[in-house]
Amino acid sequence: MQPRARASRMLAASMKHWVQRGIRLLIWIAAMSSGATAMATPRTDLIVERAVLVMRHGIRAPLDGEVPRDTRTDKPWVSWPVAQSAITPHGERALEIVAAADRQMLAARGLLPRTGCPDAYIHTNSSIRTIASGHAYARGFAPGCTIAIAHRPIGEADPVFEPLRARATDFDAKEAVTAINRETGGMAHLVERHGAALAELDRVLGCTPRGTGCVPAGDPALTASADGRDITLSGAIRATSGIAQVLLLEYVEGMPLANVGWGRVDSDGLRRLGALHAALFAVYTKPSYMAAHQSAALGREVLDALDAGAPHRFEIVMGHDTNVTALAAALGVELDAPGYAINDVPPGGALLLERIRDQRSGRSFARVSYRTQSPDALRHLSPAVSVTPLKVTGCGKILCPIEKFERLLKSRISGVE
Repeated sequence: MQPRARASRMLAASMKHWVQRGIRLLIWIAAMSSGATAMATPRTDLIVERAVLVMRHGIRAPLDGEVPRDTRTDKPWVSWPVAQSAITPHGERALEIVAAADRQMLAARGLLPRTGCPDAYIHTNSSIRTIASGHAYARGFAPGCTIAIAHRPIGEADPVFEPLRARATDFDAKEAVTAINRETGGMAHLVERHGAALAELDRVLGCTPRGTGCVPAGDPALTASADGRDITLSGAIRATSGIAQVLLLEYVEGMPLANVGWGRVDSDGLRRLGALHAALFAVYTKPSYMAAHQSAALGREVLDALDAGAPHRFEIVMGHDTNVTALAAALGVELDAPGYAINDVPPGGALLLERIRDQRSGRSFARVSYRTQSPDALRHLSPAVSVTPLKVTGCGKILCPIEKFERLLKSRISGVE
């Protein structure tokens, strides 16, 4: 063999040897890394001791007047299978499904057993849709069990859910109007900010080319009620927010796509239009003065439910989107979930608040999360759930020392008479 050929063969053999060694070394490193990761993963020392879920009711038919009566469309609105404002069978099933998912999540976190009858309690508002939602949630959360579902007589104002109607706080409407205008920049500015969504809604409604808008709304205005105990909003946001919600409800109800906004809007368009619905909360629940009063009794119920001596390990507070957004505002968190405009709470959407104990230090913490299902999950009755941890303003971290959490929330809600 020629010296050059012999040298080439020896070089090739040497390279093969080192490549094989390199491969074995990489395999060994990967194995060691995997073992190190497994060994470095600490067992959890965080125990969930109490939890409360502040939740919006399930998918419902439109409310009376939710679409203003003078709204123009080129085709009739679709029919619903139930009476106005009632939870639909599809909505009840969606609640049962998300309740089962919640049960497994809380069981995985150590709060409740995976099966059997849990230590849970449900408080609903006094409307038919919230009561029906509470029962549907109970069926999915603990099949075959009896969970206490408490509510006031139908129609009676419950201060936890309707503090202004119940006159539960020292609410001053004139002070509220001043505070809202200061924090929003005024109603005309609010309407201007949502001009693109208003134009898109006109296209979906199909009343053009009249050119004056499909929803005659008048000039935007915010005024105090005559008795000084409530506020009244008029203008484009008030007139269109409910329409945007009805279009979303058509989608999540599972109606044929040709019937959802007459086939003129897709899921991305619904998210954009959802900003009109969320704009209502920019007036009624998000401003600091409104949040303090709208979440006053609710905030105290949450604090009681998270207390170490609370009578139940898990409480469900079944109310409305106004309740979820008011509490979020008091906590200083934004509600951002896949498929929805920011602060537009979907049916079944909820704030999950947990009391957690660190077994090593003995310290207790509060953790707040936003639990939702996407529009497609609701539409197709999927168990897929999104849980987004939130940082309470003033805490800085996901785990907020319980004493600090209590102090912050108490400082941001109004006293209850």
